[in-house]
Amino acid sequence: MTKKLVFISISLTVILSVFLIRIQPLGHLALSPPECRVKKWDVPVADQINIPNQLLIQRLPITCCQDDLSCLDEVIYEEKLSKKSLIVAIDRSLQYLQTDKATKAYQKYQVADITRDRVINSLKRFRELILTTNSATELHAAIEKEFVFYQSVGKDQKGGVLFTAYYEPLYFASRFPTSEYRYPVYRLPPDLKSWNRPHPTRLDLEGADGLQGTKGKLRGLELFWFRDRLEPYLAQIQGSARLQLTDGNQTTIGYAGDTAYNYKSIGRELANDGKLPLEGMTMPIILDYFHKHPQALNIYIPRDPSFVFFQENHGEPAQGSINVPLTAERSIATDKSLMPPGALALIRAAIPFAKTNNQLEHRIVSRYVLDQDTGGAIQGAGRVDYFLGTGKLAGDRAGVTVSNGQLYYLLLQPKN
Repeated sequence: MTKKLVFISISLTVILSVFLIRIQPLGHLALSPPECRVKKWDVPVADQINIPNQLLIQRLPITCCQDDLSCLDEVIYEEKLSKKSLIVAIDRSLQYLQTDKATKAYQKYQVADITRDRVINSLKRFRELILTTNSATELHAAIEKEFVFYQSVGKDQKGGVLFTAYYEPLYFASRFPTSEYRYPVYRLPPDLKSWNRPHPTRLDLEGADGLQGTKGKLRGLELFWFRDRLEPYLAQIQGSARLQLTDGNQTTIGYAGDTAYNYKSIGRELANDGKLPLEGMTMPIILDYFHKHPQALNIYIPRDPSFVFFQENHGEPAQGSINVPLTAERSIATDKSLMPPGALALIRAAIPFAKTNNQLEHRIVSRYVLDQDTGGAIQGAGRVDYFLGTGKLAGDRAGVTVSNGQLYYLLLQPKN
């Protein structure tokens, strides 16, 4: 979603990662013995010696511990739709892996042991296990017997990975400009490839107030109009959006291209100017600031030089960089110059969940996911963006998702 479509909603993902500084370490239940705590999830010490030359470290699956079952993806068997959604995500990866794009990606993939055929066979076997096992414990036992893990070395050479989350927002929009709906998103310019480098910045393209696009290169490329200056910008951050139109219909937009600039965090800019403290900053805090100081949008949004173009997807779900629809809670975005596209992975991190009183609480969980997306802010072996779905609750959860965790890819053991 995050970046979606053709190449993924480029930034899709995370403003958060840049502004959230206070990251809580993964904790465990108080009764967990020492061998079951954080270190067992790290890259084994013996493998850390030659890490500078490696991206993924082969290791045995993590053994579960009594009183600490965070290695299990128990939700697969607890919620009716969870197993179905995981199978759908697997099938979408298998669909991608049959394409020429996948063939080319794996021909140049830098980890020799991870081939397209091995990824395909691993997904097929994992799919069989999902259908034939009756509990998370039974599934994990089968994985320990048949699979090996390839752990990302992370950002610290020990396997530490920064997790954020993204989602597909739902906004009101109009197909036509009105006095109420004034702020547009734009189609991909047909002549973008011929634009001089460096490309025009965001300020050059739409002006400080976001209303000057008709005076330059964006003239005639307007796709939809929004009421709030912040909404089309956030759609660019997430890379896609679902729109409730003024005529009563719904549609979707997704990433179609972008200018050649890296995303610049407006949250960090607020901190640099002393408007908000960097420590503890979250998306809700940033949004609250702009709701209280709407004129500040004309100062801070233009500081991000990057600019994303959209295409209408006519209700189709948000897509990832491998051109398959994303699945809520089962799709992740990683740096596709480093990580295997479409592959099966296990993530372990603190993720926020809604309680019955609508409050959010963070719980350390393991989830089997498919690597189906990427993003402009998702760079290096130590970054993962987790797709949480569509709408307000998904946005609330994504806005406070930031934690350190681990990332593992699951591959069948090689045949002797």
